[in-house]
Amino acid sequence: MTTRAWRTVVAVVSALALSTACSAGGMSHAHGSAGTLRVGIIPNISPETQRAQYEPFREYLADRLKTDVELFVATNYAGVVSALAGRKLDIAYLGGLTYVQAEAQVKVTPLVTEVDQETGTPEYLSAIVVRDDAPFRSAKDVVAAGGKFAFGDVSSTSGSLYPRIMLVEAGARCQTGDLTVCPPLGSVAFTGGHDATAQAVISGSVDAGGIELRILHRLERQGSVPEGALRVVETREVMGYPWVAGPDVSSQTRDAVVEAFTAMSDPELLDLMRAKAYVKVSAADYAEVREQATELGLLTAP
Repeated sequence: MTTRAWRTVVAVVSALALSTACSAGGMSHAHGSAGTLRVGIIPNISPETQRAQYEPFREYLADRLKTDVELFVATNYAGVVSALAGRKLDIAYLGGLTYVQAEAQVKVTPLVTEVDQETGTPEYLSAIVVRDDAPFRSAKDVVAAGGKFAFGDVSSTSGSLYPRIMLVEAGARCQTGDLTVCPPLGSVAFTGGHDATAQAVISGSVDAGGIELRILHRLERQGSVPEGALRVVETREVMGYPWVAGPDVSSQTRDAVVEAFTAMSDPELLDLMRAKAYVKVSAADYAEVREQATELGLLTAP
C-alpha cells in the first residue's frame, strides 16, 4: 500500500471513530468526561424543594465545567445510594452515613465537604430537640421518661445516626435488628426528613426528635418553624456532608470538580450551599461514622 493510500485509510478510520464517539454521547468537556455530568443530591428536605433550591448550583457547575449538568434528587437517601451503585450518577452529595453505606456497595471517592457557616469548621451539629414548653432538659430526661422519639430518614447522619448515638449514651437500649425498638423509649418513628421531624415535635405527636441544627435554623428563618418553638437539649459534632465521585469518574473529572468547589466564592451561592468555603476530604475523615454505623446497625442502607 502506498503512503498516500495508507494516510487515506487512517483518515477514514479516524473520522468514523469520531462520528461514533459523538453519537455515543458527545465530545469530552472541560471536566474530562463525555456527555452530561450526572449529579445526585440527598433529600434532607422535601425532594421538590431541594431540587428547586439547588438550581443555581447546577448552573454554576455547568458553567464552570463547560458541560451539561443533570440534577437528580431521590425520594429518600437510599435512592441516591442505589443510583450510585447502579452507575446512574457521576457525582453525589451524601451525608456521612449515606457515604459509608454507599462505599459498602460500590467504589466511591470522597472529594470535598463544606466549611460550615455556623461552626466555621468542616463539622456541623446534630441535635435532639423538644418543644419549648416540654419538661425535658437533656436526652437522659427523654429516655428516662419513656418518651416518643422521631428520627428523620433512616440513612440520615444528623437525623438518625447521631441522635441514636446520643440516645444510647443517655441510657436507651436501641436494637440493631429492629431500628424502631429503643427501650425504655415508648416509641420510635422515622419521619423521612428534618422538616417533618420538626413538625412532629411541634405538633406533639412525639416528645423529641433528631434534627440537623443548621437545617432547623434555616426552617426558622423561612418561617416553616416558629422561632423558639423548639428547644435543643443535646448536640454532637458531625463531619460534613461529602461530595463523592462514582467508580467510573476519571481522575481528571474528580480534580475539575474539586477545583470548582474550592473556587466557589459567590456569597449567595455559598449561602445556598450552607458553606463558608470547601475543603478536600478523604475516607479517613469518616472513620467515626463508619464505626458507629456498624455498631448501631445502620451500615447497610434499607
